[in-house]
Amino acid sequence: MLYVCDLHVHIGRSDSGRPVKITASRDLTFENIAIECARRKGVDVVGVVDCASPPVLQDIRRLVDDGEMVEHPGGGLRYRDQVTVILAAEFETFEPGGGQSHHVSYFPSVAALEGFSHEISGHVTNLELSSQACRMPARELLDMAGGFGAIFVPAHCFTPHRSPYGSCVERLSTMFGDAWEAIPAIELGLSADTFLADRIGELAEKSFLSNSDAHSLPKIGREYNIVEMQKPSFEELRMALAREAGRRIEANFGLDPRLGKYHRTFCESCERIAPGEPPVMECQLCGSEDVTRGVLDRIVQIADFADARAPGHRPPYQYQVPLEFVPGVGTVTLNKLINRYGSEMAVLHEASPDELVQTVGEKIAGLIVQGREGTLPLKPGGGGRYGKATPGDSGQLNLPQIG
Repeated sequence: MLYVCDLHVHIGRSDSGRPVKITASRDLTFENIAIECARRKGVDVVGVVDCASPPVLQDIRRLVDDGEMVEHPGGGLRYRDQVTVILAAEFETFEPGGGQSHHVSYFPSVAALEGFSHEISGHVTNLELSSQACRMPARELLDMAGGFGAIFVPAHCFTPHRSPYGSCVERLSTMFGDAWEAIPAIELGLSADTFLADRIGELAEKSFLSNSDAHSLPKIGREYNIVEMQKPSFEELRMALAREAGRRIEANFGLDPRLGKYHRTFCESCERIAPGEPPVMECQLCGSEDVTRGVLDRIVQIADFADARAPGHRPPYQYQVPLEFVPGVGTVTLNKLINRYGSEMAVLHEASPDELVQTVGEKIAGLIVQGREGTLPLKPGGGGRYGKATPGDSGQLNLPQIG
């Protein structure tokens, strides 16, 4: 069976109101994430990456004790038989030669997560907060998480801040040494896609994940994966990432990379996208070297190949423009669409053009269809600012729909 999986969602607050992810919405509680996936997003499996926080662990235990969530025999928690929550923890590591990066560990059970939380507590300053820095390199964190049966995945691998390729190394195999083979997948992150990542030879055997890294409920499912599994469970997910027994990632859905916050190099002095063919390492507009390097620019800088060399197992990457990026779609229109079609996924990929016209009129329906077909003009993002749709701007380049 095919399941919609978003495996990187943050928690803003615990049920008691204690902060977890400072930059995330207060509405992002452990239970609310499951409710949002079930009622609005159409997400079947969600990975929540702040579960090692003690206040979050208390929320998890309460939900299990109250029967609101049930541990799946294959790992993970089932919410009202609609959504599987995969318990996960994201931490920041430090490499001996310098550089910090984030990594997500997915755990099979509450007991395994509690064991890891106790073990990691001696290596962080404040375990209650999200994505805390732990005083160890990534290889040591992999070994620690592996001791509790975790799946270990390097996170948002190409972003300029706190990512393996973006701020640490040119090759992940040098970061992990002989443990590199034990890592089944990497997370692409905003501003990258399969076609960019497949220009790096060492990634040919790895599965790619496209996850939202959501900091608010509406962002859940902004990027996601279609995964072939027999059941929505931790063990089935492990098999899918390793491409065992017919389990696999069937497709990646994500933002057009140009909508991401770090696609192109951004000049911090004149606060503009630095023009020029990638890789751009200084601003050609004002000459400043105070730039935030773009994901495209970094990949071009370290690529093995001029063009993508996709292995036979690589699934298609489908671009999508989430409804919040479509001009004219505000809260009222968004709710109208979701109420009619059941979920944002259904609006983006299933509703017919005629049905959309009946619901929101020709103009907005046309923009949704353009986003679906890959013909909506886009202005690239950079320096922490999202790109945006620019309908009617014929000067913007359009990427074809892939798949």
